[in-house]
Amino acid sequence: MSLFQEYLKPVTVEEAFDCLANASGSVAVIAGGTDLLLDIRQGRHARVDQLVDVSGISEMQEITLDDDYIHLGAAVTHKQVITNPLLQEHAQCVVEGCGLIGGPQVRNVATIGGNVAHALPAGDGTISLLVLDTEVRIASSEGIKCQPLIEIFTGPGKVTFDREKELVVGFRFAKKGPKEASAFHRVMRPQGVAIAILNIAAWVKLDKNGGLDNVRISCGPAGPKPFRALKTEAYLTGKSWDNTVYQKATNIIAQEVSLRTSPHRATKEYRHKLLPQLLKIVLDSAIERAKL
Repeated sequence: MSLFQEYLKPVTVEEAFDCLANASGSVAVIAGGTDLLLDIRQGRHARVDQLVDVSGISEMQEITLDDDYIHLGAAVTHKQVITNPLLQEHAQCVVEGCGLIGGPQVRNVATIGGNVAHALPAGDGTISLLVLDTEVRIASSEGIKCQPLIEIFTGPGKVTFDREKELVVGFRFAKKGPKEASAFHRVMRPQGVAIAILNIAAWVKLDKNGGLDNVRISCGPAGPKPFRALKTEAYLTGKSWDNTVYQKATNIIAQEVSLRTSPHRATKEYRHKLLPQLLKIVLDSAIERAKL
């Protein structure tokens, strides 16, 4: 079965827009293709007439530190994420999240932009980026706009931008400051189903006494789209991390999330049992890292 009729590989964002604007018939942007091609083959995505491969656009392959911000190109592969010294220092949760995606063959070609644009509620790259208060850069024929990453998701596999006319070109988040750190963890079936049963990421900033000066938590699948636990974050901010606070935080996050039974992965009840354990793992890890 032919998955597409024409394959185009622009080398600049401008060329990519020319390809999209001049497309005859259906068109789709591709980078690694580990999600899109499989979806087309299995009937979850309609066949396309033209594939526009953006993996060769140099500005979408960069990882840089500029003006206290890390800039992460959307065409950066998961292998590049987990081996990059800047991300290892400033975004350990992203390194950990991307390091659990697929196997080596998938990580060699799958991209962080593809993980985000696919808009799955439990995308490991997406969940880890959310706790860094990441902004996404979306290019269109009118220019580039930046907005909070959390705002682009509207439902499972659905985003606010037009995938046939707009392009995720990269992400931006603040570099790690003193007494700040992050962590990511997930539980998944060891074989057969690669999507997480439950994943969670945390970012913390400690005050001078070791208390939680600021906290961010994301989790998936905890609803129809990638999720930030804002009520739990608000409760934890200003607290000292101890067992009493932990127990209260688990009660709050259990009320915030919207967990469901998935026939091929896990029941709602099992996910609720995992949630407090994963919360403790990532907060313990982030807090210990922030002390260093």
